Order: sequence, then C-alpha cells, then structure tokens
Amino acid sequence: MKKLYTSIGLFLATLLSAQVPQAFSYQTIAFNAAGAPIANGNVALKISILENSATGTVLYTETHNKTTNAKGLVNLNIGQGTATTGTFGGINWGANTKFLKVEMDPAGGSNYTNVGVNQLMSVPYSQVSKTVVTGSGQGITLTSPNGTPYTLNVSDSGTLSLPTTSSSSSTAPTNLYMYGSHNSFNATTAELLRNVGNKKIGYRYLPANTQLKFISSQANGAQVYGVGSQSVLVPNGSDFNISSNGFYEIAITDYGLSATIAAENIMPSVDFIGSYPSSMTPLSYNVTNNTFSTQVFGITNVMASTFVITVGDEEYGDNLSDGNIDVGGAPITFPNLTSTPKNYQITFTINFNGTGTYTITQL
Repeated sequence: MKKLYTSIGLFLATLLSAQVPQAFSYQTIAFNAAGAPIANGNVALKISILENSATGTVLYTETHNKTTNAKGLVNLNIGQGTATTGTFGGINWGANTKFLKVEMDPAGGSNYTNVGVNQLMSVPYSQVSKTVVTGSGQGITLTSPNGTPYTLNVSDSGTLSLPTTSSSSSTAPTNLYMYGSHNSFNATTAELLRNVGNKKIGYRYLPANTQLKFISSQANGAQVYGVGSQSVLVPNGSDFNISSNGFYEIAITDYGLSATIAAENIMPSVDFIGSYPSSMTPLSYNVTNNTFSTQVFGITNVMASTFVITVGDEEYGDNLSDGNIDVGGAPITFPNLTSTPKNYQITFTINFNGTGTYTITQL
C-alpha cells in the first residue's frame, strides 16, 4: 500500500439552515507521509464530485484550507468551499451515480495528492428533493417494495401517465441482502452486501452445501433473487450452492445488462510494508469465533514494523490506531518496537460488511 495520506468520510446529512442547504458535512483525518495524524496543522483539501465512476466526468470541484484538531480531524461543508469547476447547485443529484474524490496537501499549499475516490452510497436527501425532476421530459422514478423501479411522467397538457418499468438495464437493486440455509432463510437477519464500484460483496464462513439467495430488503414478501443460467442473478431464481467449507467472498457483479453471482473461497493475508519478518507462521482460521491468527518473528523498529491485512482485492489498515480495521486505512504498527527483535501474535476478525478488529500480542 503506497498511499501517503488516508482519509475517511462521514456524510452526516446535516441541515445547515431552515431552507434547502447548498452543502453537506464531511469529516476527514489528515495523515502525514509517516502515517501519523497531522495534529493542529494547516492543510489544504481539493474536493471533486464525479459522475458515474471513480474516473468519470468532474461535475464540481472546490478547495478548502483548514486547521486540524489535536487528533488530525478536519471538518468542512462540501458546497461552501472555493469553487474552481462548475457549481454545487448545478449538480443533478437525482441522476446517475456520484463519486467523491478527495485530494490533500498536508503543507497547506496546492501540491495536492489523491487520497481516495469513493462512491456516494446515498446522496444528500435535501439535494435530491429539490431535483427529483431536473429537466423537460424527465419523470419521477419510484421503487416498489420488491425492488422494481417505475417511472411516472406527465404530458404538456398535465395528463399523468401510468408508471412504466424503468429503462435501467441492471438486474440488481441498489441494496441487496444475502440469506440462506445458514440462517434458515430468515429475511429479518439477512445481511446487506456492501456496494464497491459495480460489485456488491460480503465476507462470511460458510459450510459445504449452504444454499444462498438474495433479497431486496429485510422484509417478508420482498423480491427474492437467485441464480439462473451461467450464474446470472435473476428474480425468483434457484438457490446458489456453496460446494465446500471455507471463508468466502460473495460477490455480485453488475454488468448493466446482467449481474452475476460468484463465491470465492479466500484466505486473507498479512502483508508487510517494506521489509518482511525473519519468519511467520501460516495464517490460521478459527471457525468458532471467526478469527484469523499468525505469529511473526524478528520484528524491530527498522524491520517489518508495519503491515496491512489483505482480503480479496481490498487492503485494510487502521486510521485511528484504535484496534478497528478500515478499508484503505493507514498501515498498522507493532507496539513497543526497539532495535532488539521481538515476536508477536496478530489476531483479527473480518465481518460480513468489511468491518473488523485486530489485536497484537507480544510473545
């Protein structure tokens, strides 16, 4: 992992006035090149809203100069910075996927470094509410309880048309939950798959012959999805079968015209930044308490002092050094390092939604 800085965003959907606000709140933690939070420092940020993808068209860009607090935390209102591209009020929040790109100069200048691009999983309600219909000929899209989208239109004479199925070709609803024989097909305890780009993913240990299906909400009667021919996700399809015991990444990849289901039996890894330890034991998994563990030997303050946890295509670190892992987080550092080699045990958990915890114990 080669990132100089790492940020985490918390979209708070905070009303800034009694009227529709032209902004929404954002928090980030600023890190320096050594991976430490920048405490009480002046930093510059460049915020961009992109259309459709992480490399899509830039709809709007603004800059901020802020002072971090004692823990490196920065608070700002996106929409109230110095605009350099487009206008915040001109963004059509009701159409297409939006991505947030954050760039930072920890010295407070304009030498920005890209610290991350993330999909806005839910756009600010107030912005959508004022742009439900954004141009002539555009209708209002409504989603039924089973996840089917419908469009309501009106003619120039004011005649309202009956809803028609949305032209969207995606077969997967925005939110999709997994359940199956492992939880007795109980919809209320179905687990939400996490949206990552054009994928929906979840991590879970599953025994052989587990039968899986997917549902549009945690409600009885919601639309159920299964597998069709060539592993395509289809409404009311067959159960998806897990062939062997293992810790799986369940992934539904949406290609626009269709979405496919895949289950990959994976083993996470502990990957060191720079040098490697003198030796380490193979990573083991405890099914009972859902923990992975390994022992590493010969760690010093100059050798194998930091690491990340790799799960599938994702790297995890720890932004706050609080024992919780974060996707794309800062590398984790061993405690109490000196020039004398030390040995440690690393234990961590990975939850279905990609959250988790870790402990480091000196041996």
